Formats: sequence, C-alpha cells, structure tokens
Amino acid sequence: MVKHQPLQVYEKQVFVSFVTGIYGCRWKRYQRSQEDSSRWECTWFIILCSSFLLLLFWAYFWLVAQNDFNEFNWSVYNRSGEWRDETIPILASTTVGFSYITFLMILALFHISLGQQLNLYWVHKIGVLATLLTTISGVVSVDDIWGDEWDILLVSLQSTAPFLHIGALTTVTAISWFIAGYVVRREKSNVQMMVLLIYILILLALYLAPLSFTCPCIMDCNDLKPRPNVIGRRGAPMLAPENTMASFNRALQHGASSLEADVTLSVDGVPFLMRDHTLRRTTDVSKVFPARQNDDASFFNWTEIRSLNAGQWFLEKDPYWTVETLTARDRSRISNQTVCSLVEMLRLAARANSSALLNIHKPPPEHPRYRSWFMDTLWAVQKAGIPHKRVTWTPDTDRGRVRGLQQTANEKLSVTEIRQRGITSLTLHYSKASLKDIQEYLANNMTVTVYPVNEPWLYSVLWCSGVPSVSSDAPQILRKVPYPIWLMSQKAFDFVWITSDLVSFAIVVGIFCFHNYHMIRWRMSGLQNCNPEQIMLRAMPRRSSQDINIMKEKLIFSELNNGLSSTEELSLYPENGSARYSHRGL
Repeated sequence: MVKHQPLQVYEKQVFVSFVTGIYGCRWKRYQRSQEDSSRWECTWFIILCSSFLLLLFWAYFWLVAQNDFNEFNWSVYNRSGEWRDETIPILASTTVGFSYITFLMILALFHISLGQQLNLYWVHKIGVLATLLTTISGVVSVDDIWGDEWDILLVSLQSTAPFLHIGALTTVTAISWFIAGYVVRREKSNVQMMVLLIYILILLALYLAPLSFTCPCIMDCNDLKPRPNVIGRRGAPMLAPENTMASFNRALQHGASSLEADVTLSVDGVPFLMRDHTLRRTTDVSKVFPARQNDDASFFNWTEIRSLNAGQWFLEKDPYWTVETLTARDRSRISNQTVCSLVEMLRLAARANSSALLNIHKPPPEHPRYRSWFMDTLWAVQKAGIPHKRVTWTPDTDRGRVRGLQQTANEKLSVTEIRQRGITSLTLHYSKASLKDIQEYLANNMTVTVYPVNEPWLYSVLWCSGVPSVSSDAPQILRKVPYPIWLMSQKAFDFVWITSDLVSFAIVVGIFCFHNYHMIRWRMSGLQNCNPEQIMLRAMPRRSSQDINIMKEKLIFSELNNGLSSTEELSLYPENGSARYSHRGL
C-alpha cells in the first residue's frame, strides 16, 4: 500500500531571516510575507526616512559648528549662569541616534529589495519616534539659544559642497540596486512608477547640482593670495585661561601676529581684560567676595580685581579638554595667573613687535568713570609705549578723539559708508563676509579681519577668498595649515564632476538592466517544465486570495495523481525557497 504524504522542504535563508528578524522580529519563515506592505507600515517607513534625513542634517550641523563650540557654551552660560561643556551630551546622543536610524534604514531598504513586507517592530517604532522628537526639540532649542549659528551651514558648503556631491551621488547610485529590485521584480503599479520617477528626479538634480556651487578654492593656484595673518583672540584660550598673560604668550609662541583682547574699566579707572560682565566664570570671586559675585566686573577696584585668581578655574573645568596635554610647569604657571591689565598686554605686544586689537566695553551710565572711560583707556595705551599705528580700536565711536590709533567697524558696511566714517578696516563675523563682499573691500584698499576662525576648513576658505587676517581662539591649530586643505582648478573640477556623473549614470543603467535580464531569465526558465496551473500561478500577482489557494491545491493533487516517484519533488516557487512537496512509499 502506498500512502501519499505532502512534505515541506525549506531552503535556508539566513540573510533574509537576519534582515526581517532585526527589523520586524520575524525570525521564522511562516512569519514573513511577500505581500504588499500596509499603508500603516508605509507611513512608518516615511517617518523613518524623515528621521534619517533630519538626523543627517543635525549631525552635519554639529560637525561644522565645532568652529563655534566655545561660543555655544558661552551662550548657555549667559542663560544658566553655570559653565559646562554642553556639546558633549549633544554629540553623544546625536551619534547614537544617527547610528540607530541609519541601521534601520539599511534594513528597510533590504526589505524592499528582497520583496519582503515591511513590518517595523513596535520597539523600533518607539525608538524611531523618540529619536525624531528628541532631534526636533534639539533643533528648536538651538534656534532659540543659538539661532545665528545656522548661517555656518551655507558657509561650510563653500568647502564641503564638492565632497558632499560625490558622497550623495555615490549613495543615490547605490540605492539604485534597491529601487531596481523593487520596480523590476514586482507587478507594475502606480506606486512603483511614482518611486521610480522620484528617484530619477533626485538623480538628475544631483547631476546638475555643481552648477550652483560657489567654492573659493576652485581657482588657479597662481591666483592664491598670501597666507592670512592669525590674531590671537583673547590669546590662546584653548591652551591657557583667556585674557591672561599666559594665554597671550602662548598665542605668540604659536605664530600669532597680533593679539585681541576685551577691555573693561575698573571703578578706579584702570583698564583690565575681561570678556564677561561679571567675574564669576574666570576668577574665584565667589570665594573671595561671595556677596558680590554677581556684580558687574567694572564696579570692582583694581586692588580687588588683582587679588583674584584667574587661572585655577581653567584647570578645574578644563573647558577645551586640553589640560591633560599641559606640562606640570604650565599647570603651575596657569594656577597662579591673575587678571591682566591692558598696560601689561600692550607692553607684551610691543616687545614682540606685534599689534593689538582692542574690543572696548564701555561702562554703564551709573559708573563713576562713565564720562572719562575714553581718556583712561587712551592713557593706558600711551603708558604701554606701543606705537599707536599698531593699535586698532573698536567700536568706531569717538572718531574725532581717537588720533593716531587705527579704528575698525565690527558691522557690515558699504564702501560708501566706510569712507564717510573715515575708517580703513572691518572686523566681521565669518557669516557676514561673503566672497563678493571681501573682493569688493579688498579692491577698495580696505583691510578685512574675519572672526572667529578655529577650524582648518574655514581658514582655507577665507585664505582662498583673499582675507588678509583672521581672529582665532586656536592659533595652535591654524599654525598647522601651511596651505589650503584643498585647491582645484576649474578645469579639474569640471572633469571630476562630469566623470562622476557619467560613471553614476552607467552604473544605474547597468543595475536596472541586470535586474531586468535576470527577472526575464528566471521567468523563462521557470515556464519550460510547468503545467498550465503552474504557469497561471507564476503569472498571478503575489497576494493572498482564495482563487490562488484553490489552484495550488489542484496543482498538488494533479501531480500526485499522475504517479510521481517516491523521490520526486513538486515545487511551487523553487527559486525563492517557498514550500516544496514530495511523496514517498511506505
């Protein structure tokens, strides 16, 4: 007696199990499906893509904003009253969130390429939603605290645009494998055509994107201007406490050609160097004068100011994570630093044959020296013995009283306004100094100083733009930039651009042809030995219906009734590892 028994035989699909298991916790074969994804799951895929793009933007922002981390921490300090490095938790959470979302994105693309149904696990849905909301709250907070910093994104594109173009082109070209698998291996639908159209539009936009690039470093190397001079902004505050003699000495040691300082006037008329309105952050005033720690710094007399320690805070808080690099001798010197007077700084500049840029903080109206602040400051300059032509004064007020001293404006002005004010130099934030403006100022024999410049990429962009000098918190870093990071002629750039576009186009066309060829070959090879029921099954869309199940049953029993041998197998979808049936004699 022969008994027919259907037997399921599965092919191992380790990679598919890994992809569907991690993404949707579908580790078993029977849990997976090749049906179309539901609208709900498609919505979550859109949310995942949105989270990825937002995090990509967020990560890039913080990457280029490293130039201004000190400014960010200072902005937070002015709001909270506590100095701490707020960038560390932001960078850590951004790294974790971006890695997590990117991993899920890759798994989702593999689902699409393999024809698997999207089904994001509920734990991942919570994680994606939490990451998205956290990133949005971060963007809103930065816009509130540090809204002006968004300008650095456009500035950074002057340096990174060619490289971002290559990276984006490579990524979109690689995605063509998944798009081709999704479009070719399924029955044609409006959704597939829409996905294909969107992909083609994105690809065309990337091919033409270099037409809009404005990169100063795309120029002939023979037109490159001399290396910009570096001004030590508050000295070298990453290596020693800002506005102290130790900081100014370190700046000169690392090649600074000039020194920049913030000048405040004491209640007894002595100009001293202090950036903040209070003494809390950079001195031990909370220990020496606890009742007056929140008072304006200009309402202390010079004797009281001189009694404060201005270096211990740097060793304790390590604001730039550089204390470990200091020698024992440097730490000992820093721990004994006091608040620096203007006369001391100017004498140091005179001995080093360098110049000085002074940011004058006028005292409040109720200050005893409110009417004489100008003469007190001018007296300190004369007492220091530095030539007046090497001292630049900002803001450009009291122009009639400042004789012999250089004056600079710290706001963007037209050439006509600059001439009317009688000044010959500008000190501008890098976000306000466009390539066109810089070239116009230089053509009219005006000196331009750009601040703050702490990263090599920004220094290189300004160098290619022709800026004669920059103000930096990190002269030790810019000293290691003897040449722009990258410099490329227009012809070389055009060659790279056109070649990369052609290579990308060839790869995309090749991938689509490859998928289409193998799909046709698979279908033709599968139809050669099929009976009518199998042909109809292959021609039907892959979705569950009662008619398809009935046809499968007819196919199974028709083959069994035809008397297959005990070792033969009946396969419905042998190529993709679906169920196989066999019978054996007992």
